[in-house]
Amino acid sequence: MKVSYVRRVSFTLLILLISGCASIPAAAPELSAELGNRISTIEGSNITLLHRFFDHKRKDVDRFIENEWVPTFADTFFSKPKISKAWETIVKENDKNQRLMFIVKTGPKLQEMINKKRLELIQPLDDLERRIEKSIREEYSQVRAMNNSITSFLLSASKVAENRNRYLEIAGVTDDKVGDLIDKTDDAVSDLLKGAKDVQGKTDSAEKYLSKLRNIRDSI
Repeated sequence: MKVSYVRRVSFTLLILLISGCASIPAAAPELSAELGNRISTIEGSNITLLHRFFDHKRKDVDRFIENEWVPTFADTFFSKPKISKAWETIVKENDKNQRLMFIVKTGPKLQEMINKKRLELIQPLDDLERRIEKSIREEYSQVRAMNNSITSFLLSASKVAENRNRYLEIAGVTDDKVGDLIDKTDDAVSDLLKGAKDVQGKTDSAEKYLSKLRNIRDSI
């Protein structure tokens, strides 16, 4: 359930109560308090879904690195004259010790560069996840505050006229942008996974991906 939906339900109830409060059911305050408890439960579910979404996006990026970036990177690395010549000599001489030494020497460097690229592509997702989670928690904090106002209103119906304008002003809060942020993040990762045919294309895809995530992050 979206935060904006919960908020609209809460304030629809509030406005209805304000406009027609001749008789308030005795159980209304208890029901409003129970709604406050449910809001916290829904918040937890939304946060869990957010984490699952970003877990999936991180796996998508890992798949891009493994299937697209690493093969291209390895081909470029081993095409360097010095590396290529050394490997051809090892293959020609068929010396197992030299082959092992070559792998031991180059392996850590390759892994370091792969890890660096992964961090470069994953870090923006992590940052976005934290910012969106913060935004969601702030939204639900507002909803809880609003529901507390409703509960207080129900417990003190005689003060409705006095508080009417204040409640209606609160009801004008704008909708949250969480859904839009999720959609934009999904589109950015999807574009990254479309792949490219050459090294430059894959490099450009990664740069566009990073640029889109930075724009999304800065919009929060």
